[in-house]
Amino acid sequence: MVQVHGQGGVKFQNWAKTYGSSPELYFQPTSVEEIREILDMARQRNKRVKVVGGGHSPSDIACTDDFMIQMGKMNRVLKVDKEKQQVTVEGGIFLLDLNVELSKHGLALANLGAVSEVTAAGVIGTGTHNTGIKHSILPTQVIALTLLTASGEILECSESINADIFQAARLHLGCLGVVLTVTFQCVPQFHLHEVTFPSTLTEVLDHLGDHLKRSQYFRFLWFPHSENVSVIYQDPTNKPPLSSASWLWDYAVGYYLLEFLLWISTFVPSLVCWINRFFFWLLFSSRVENIDISYKIFNYECRFKQHVQDWAIPIEKTKEALLELKAALENNPKMVAHYPVEVRFVRGDDIWLSPCFQRDSCYMNIIMYRPYGKNVPRLNYWLTYEGIMKKYGGRPHWAKAHSCTRKDFEKMYPAFSKFCSIREKLDPTGIFLNAYLEKVFY
Repeated sequence: MVQVHGQGGVKFQNWAKTYGSSPELYFQPTSVEEIREILDMARQRNKRVKVVGGGHSPSDIACTDDFMIQMGKMNRVLKVDKEKQQVTVEGGIFLLDLNVELSKHGLALANLGAVSEVTAAGVIGTGTHNTGIKHSILPTQVIALTLLTASGEILECSESINADIFQAARLHLGCLGVVLTVTFQCVPQFHLHEVTFPSTLTEVLDHLGDHLKRSQYFRFLWFPHSENVSVIYQDPTNKPPLSSASWLWDYAVGYYLLEFLLWISTFVPSLVCWINRFFFWLLFSSRVENIDISYKIFNYECRFKQHVQDWAIPIEKTKEALLELKAALENNPKMVAHYPVEVRFVRGDDIWLSPCFQRDSCYMNIIMYRPYGKNVPRLNYWLTYEGIMKKYGGRPHWAKAHSCTRKDFEKMYPAFSKFCSIREKLDPTGIFLNAYLEKVFY
């Protein structure tokens, strides 16, 4: 019998400090036995349990006032199979550490999101994505996982064992159990050549197909209240590393000046149009190239504390939806939108709760910064955006704040009821639920 000790008085906050909770007890287990103990204790005291990874999700998906399990101490690389190019890791490992570990073995993950202070079990919990029409969301790189269920049983899951649970668990929302290990299919290590260049919204939308063909990892940033667009191509290369980043511009101007000006704009909202144009001119109006090892190009600084929404719509609706958002901003001068609107493209898949389930998709990420922690009114922009996304059959990114409920999800996801029945089977008493998940399932 192992004795586990939970800490009281811990205040949990997500990275952007937009959501938080005060769990009654906070645990950092080091073994499966300890996690079983915590689950037993929770059952005895009639408490719920929430497992948290890096805490990056910009929503309350990880919040609880009961028991919180932080998996940071279960972060080992368990096995590297160089022949099959596969790696098995504990669920709590940060991708940050996994990237470095893989590169020692000449391997890499084929695709990564913008942030690597996230855990292996967490990225598959919420369906993290990047961009590239040949690439699906990150969980599609997972070929096996082990799950500790509410009853204390350990299930091995893959295409061949517990296949149904595997399809559910590759995007698990933290409600099926505790993900103990994850096995990723990797690729040989590679370098990326990133080219960023200015364009216009009209050009990019009119030639979307060409851009998607021309670059393996293509995305673009649109600067609301203008036609300005920054196109970003990233492609594998054998050229030597090259960096054109300068601290002065990136940090002094890109961060400190922007934060100050956005703070001023909270008193004079009409400044935002000017700020968006000014920063495009300052930082995005010339062609910039970088070459580095893949994960260093995939990752970039999120910098500010921020509110975001990110929905996936069918890829063929990209142009209509973006132009409608642009028109809505033009017709409503009081509505302000910070830059950028980030537009990414992702290949369809068969994961039950994937926003790209059975369709190639366009993710449109909108943002409102919080200069010096100050909230900027965003409700109008938020609701306008959600309305447009729903109109075009959008599905929200699970990690990000949205106002959808079970009724919406039943319409959006053909396999939603299948997921629900697996969840009810694995967690009949709802020990892994929280307020966010109740809106999803009830």
